[in-house]
Amino acid sequence: MNLNQINNVYFIGIGGIGMSALARYFKTLGKDVQGYDKTPSTLTGELIESGIQIHFEDNISLIPEHFYVENTLVIITPAVPVSHSEWNYFLERDYHVKKRAEVLGIITKDTFCFAVAGTHGKTTTSSILGHILFESGADVTSFLGGIVENYNSNLIGNGKTVTVVEADEFDRSFLHLHPDLACITSMDADHLDIYGDSAAIEASFVEFSEKIDTRENLFIAKGLPLKGMSVGIDEEADYKAYNIRVENGSYVFDVKTPSEVIEDIRFGLPGRHNLMNAVMALAMARKFGTPTVTIVKALLSFRGVKRRFSYQIKSEKLVYIDDYAHHPTEIEAVHQAVSELYPGKKVLAIFQPHLFSRTRDFIDGFATSLSKFGQVILLDIYPARELPIAGVNSEWLLGKITNPNKKLVSKEALIPEILNADADVIVTIGAGDIGEMVESIKEALNEKA
Repeated sequence: MNLNQINNVYFIGIGGIGMSALARYFKTLGKDVQGYDKTPSTLTGELIESGIQIHFEDNISLIPEHFYVENTLVIITPAVPVSHSEWNYFLERDYHVKKRAEVLGIITKDTFCFAVAGTHGKTTTSSILGHILFESGADVTSFLGGIVENYNSNLIGNGKTVTVVEADEFDRSFLHLHPDLACITSMDADHLDIYGDSAAIEASFVEFSEKIDTRENLFIAKGLPLKGMSVGIDEEADYKAYNIRVENGSYVFDVKTPSEVIEDIRFGLPGRHNLMNAVMALAMARKFGTPTVTIVKALLSFRGVKRRFSYQIKSEKLVYIDDYAHHPTEIEAVHQAVSELYPGKKVLAIFQPHLFSRTRDFIDGFATSLSKFGQVILLDIYPARELPIAGVNSEWLLGKITNPNKKLVSKEALIPEILNADADVIVTIGAGDIGEMVESIKEALNEKA
């Protein structure tokens, strides 16, 4: 498929974080970009402000009349149900209908492609890498799964020869990509509604890793059962971070690479998981040939990704942090970071489970990780693309949490519960629509203060 012959791009599910990055990209190319999404959101509002037309009703009469078969590309998200009338309209008329991952594959095929894979850490690692390459002057475009604070966008740059993409394992999407350099940050069991078991997801990562020609071009977290350049924290690895300390709220550390020792690197994102993400991005950038001094400077200036341990309030009296964590391992990482930064403080964690199937598959892991917080508030499960599963609900999870300071509340009652809580540190956690409540929670806490 030749994208140069496409005049119009129509998105079904345009408000998704990955889809919206593609929408911004095609808009910068001068394409007529329009689309549908189920509900308005902050992202859809930003896209509309940029000149992209979006509607929120599944109605084929709202498809533009000039979007003909021969000049239109239709991009769909896997979250859209097969019964969607607009999707079926395009299929029945033989339009070019592609998944987001397929389109990324087409875009990246003729570029030098960095692909960042892993069940956790993809967005932050790819955002750090994209920032490093952009700051170095590389001719890069980075397609990201989060809004990077430095750019207030999930698209960095408008380069034509270098790309950075998140290699998403959901629905085996990353197998559509053509990476030149890649990393795998983690391979925990997830998306079992798609894969069935952990062995199947591991096999998929192995297949992805085999897209890389040589061991030197694949970077893996130390301990993963793959052949590549290992990256570790305080353990022997090809790229090793050590001498780690915290100064003025930032990490300061050294890195040993196969060819050099880099001392006194400063990086502002909290948590050992983010430190690992930074070293992974450093390793890939060094392999590409980015100068060490440029990498160190970019790591210092990187401000983070919205909804990834994102500070909303940071004062002596109160700290409010928002995080996208939706897997037990990610919640453990949030707890580690909070404990390291705020030892002895009273911490309230508010968690919105994401997907019935994920809650069912990892119920004990969720209970264990959440029990470590001083106080826990649960919201109902955010269904996303799923229908309810009998017996799988937040009451079940609440019963498994061993910490007695726990409560299940509705979204409507959440802010009063937060205001009544005796907490020094508040953390909202989850990948559902809890992110749309962050501003309201922040405003209410500031008013109380």
